[in-house]
Amino acid sequence: MNKEVIETMPHKILITPRTFARYDARPLDLLRKAGCELILNPFGRIMTEEELVACIPEVSGVIVGLDPITERVLRKAGRLQAIAKYGSGTDNIDLHSATQRGIIVANTPGANSAAVAELAIGLMLAVARHIAVCDRGIRAGRWESQKGFQLGGKTLGILGTGRIGRELALRARCFDMRLLCYDISPDLAWAKQVGATYRPLEEILSAADIVSLHLPLTAATHHIISADALALMKKSAILINTARGEHIDEIALGEALTGNRLAGAGLDVWETKPEVNTPLAKIENTVLTSHIGAHSREAAAAMGLTSARNLISALAGDLPEFTVNPEVQAKLKQKNRTGR
Repeated sequence: MNKEVIETMPHKILITPRTFARYDARPLDLLRKAGCELILNPFGRIMTEEELVACIPEVSGVIVGLDPITERVLRKAGRLQAIAKYGSGTDNIDLHSATQRGIIVANTPGANSAAVAELAIGLMLAVARHIAVCDRGIRAGRWESQKGFQLGGKTLGILGTGRIGRELALRARCFDMRLLCYDISPDLAWAKQVGATYRPLEEILSAADIVSLHLPLTAATHHIISADALALMKKSAILINTARGEHIDEIALGEALTGNRLAGAGLDVWETKPEVNTPLAKIENTVLTSHIGAHSREAAAAMGLTSARNLISALAGDLPEFTVNPEVQAKLKQKNRTGR
């Protein structure tokens, strides 16, 4: 059965990401062709738990970005059959609660990997060469010399070698960087292929000129960059985070930067988001972006198509290719047998 063509499916679908189908209308066309009634995010921002609770009872499917799909939201989702993440990270979705309720959750792995990896490279260059500092100075009428460092020949510590970490490794090779990697599941064959070496976390922090975070958010990775971790890093090193803000103790990072115990940081994510009043914004040797890692036209188009296809497949009664909770199948079988 063609998952993009479903003869009858009168489902209401909530779409929360603001960039969904902005650059490519095909995802909307697929959903409408499948008979879906679309409800678009009316707020122009990430929806709150309260707002989701108010609208979730009527929908059969959700295409979600960073909005909080919590246990409280799911308690109100009496008709919800599927959640399609517009992206790869699912830490904003209560997977256990969804699975217990027989709700399929799928994501779009790899769709934005290149975009995020390229932003990480951009942040490295911006911090290492003081690009933003010079830009601010010139706009304020100052012409100031800034001496930075080149990426070539430097040691890059990549924490997390999933799809994004691997894309970053490929790009870093073009700068002739030495690659040290950390992951709880090392892929030695891949590392040999790209010329990378797996090392313990503490060794990477001590040796790297640049540390770039590409880890999933778990209990083990929350504040993986703590005050103690920062104390291991070189004073000349810079820290890049395009993964999750909660990986870094931002208070400890601010103290390290203002105390000249770290050369700089490039951050695309925050512990509290959106956050424009962070104390880090007052620190000169930082480059800050508003979680734009996945916001390229190409990534948005790929995420839109994959999330739409995932949702259509799930609503047709199948497990999508990129289901993140395949154990839900047992719950669905039980639900079909008992009717609840």
